[in-house]
Amino acid sequence: MDVHVTSSTVGGSARAPPSKSYTHRAILAAGYSDGATVRSPLVSADTRATARAVTAFGGQVERDDGADTFEVAGFGGRPTVPDDVIDCENSGTTMRLVTGTAALGDGGTVLTGDGSLRSRPQGPLLDALGDLGVRAESTRGNGQAPLVVFGPLSGGEVAIPGDVSSQYVTSLLMAGAVTEEGIDVELTTELKSAPYVDITLELLADFGVEATPMGSETAEGARGFSVPGDQRYEPTGGSYAVPGDFSSISYLVAAGAVAGEGDAGVRIEGARPSAQGDSAIVEIAERMGASIEWNRDDGVIAVERAPLSGVEVDVGDTPDLLPTIATLGAIADGETRIVNCEHVRYKETDRVSAMAEELGKLGAETTEEPDVLTVHGDESDLVGATVDGRGDHRIVMSLSIAGLVAEGTTTIRGGEHVDVSFPGFFSTLTDLGATVETDA
Repeated sequence: MDVHVTSSTVGGSARAPPSKSYTHRAILAAGYSDGATVRSPLVSADTRATARAVTAFGGQVERDDGADTFEVAGFGGRPTVPDDVIDCENSGTTMRLVTGTAALGDGGTVLTGDGSLRSRPQGPLLDALGDLGVRAESTRGNGQAPLVVFGPLSGGEVAIPGDVSSQYVTSLLMAGAVTEEGIDVELTTELKSAPYVDITLELLADFGVEATPMGSETAEGARGFSVPGDQRYEPTGGSYAVPGDFSSISYLVAAGAVAGEGDAGVRIEGARPSAQGDSAIVEIAERMGASIEWNRDDGVIAVERAPLSGVEVDVGDTPDLLPTIATLGAIADGETRIVNCEHVRYKETDRVSAMAEELGKLGAETTEEPDVLTVHGDESDLVGATVDGRGDHRIVMSLSIAGLVAEGTTTIRGGEHVDVSFPGFFSTLTDLGATVETDA
């Protein structure tokens, strides 16, 4: 689907979609339980993939549209061996989290996905499971899906690098809680994207599961993590409510910062504080000069257009913000340096190169290094053009925000991929006053 965004101003209220990160973890945690209700979940292509995996392992996930819930009949910490291959489609989170689940089964599980997912690294998690006594292999021997996993996993001690994906740690912690021995995870390198492990620890606690960082009170600076075995997943009152998603909020913040006008610019509801590292977008936009206020008690962010200036941002813990920050940098005066970003190359696409190349089609000047993306705002003059979303929801949404400012009309190819995390993104932009047209 092609989407055409014409230079526009925006204003009014919008509600943040529920968190994709929390929804994935909540559906799987409910699967590990005897049964639970997940309230206000994000219903998207990725989270449906996790729901199908839970069903494949012997649970059942039913959507109640009227109540805005997933009703999950869990498999009680003992997944059955799936009858068929589990297709995770484009969801890397699904594949990594349920690889740990597959290791608990008394038999073999095959996991695959689309072409993009089959190119993403899974080797460190496979190696860790192998060290724990599980047969875990890449069918092509390259550390990428399709994967074959033979359990059962009983627990133990294992070492794993922390600089490829924090999701490996999450997978081991979630599965380790229901093993006989529990799992102690030692990090052999610095942990990137540490706030995502904090999300996991927070959610596990809400499901009654104990898991702790070692050497630190939070994931940041931890030398490892420990989860005792023989635990039960039991959320208080039998239900769990998903908070708003700050990765998705970042596009609404950016829209307000570059095009927000009216009484209060763009007003974003559902932005309550949580362990999400991507809430850093508020501070980043403020540093760049945006007129922004966050009422944390009410969960409301108000942001208006203002002159922006380039800054340096370290995305070691917030990789999903790189496309948003790059877009803001292309509109700001001066240089925006996005550092510590090599791991952002291993997402749905190489997001560093993707943003450099696609913003370049609109007239942005960038310099790309292995671990740094510099956007030269002073040398950039955005003009509408046809750009490729690269099959990546975050690239599509970020380029759409650039389209609000670029002279004329910007056409983004692959607009349907926003369904991965923000299915109502384009209708939200339209409701805020943007000129958006779509081709089926």
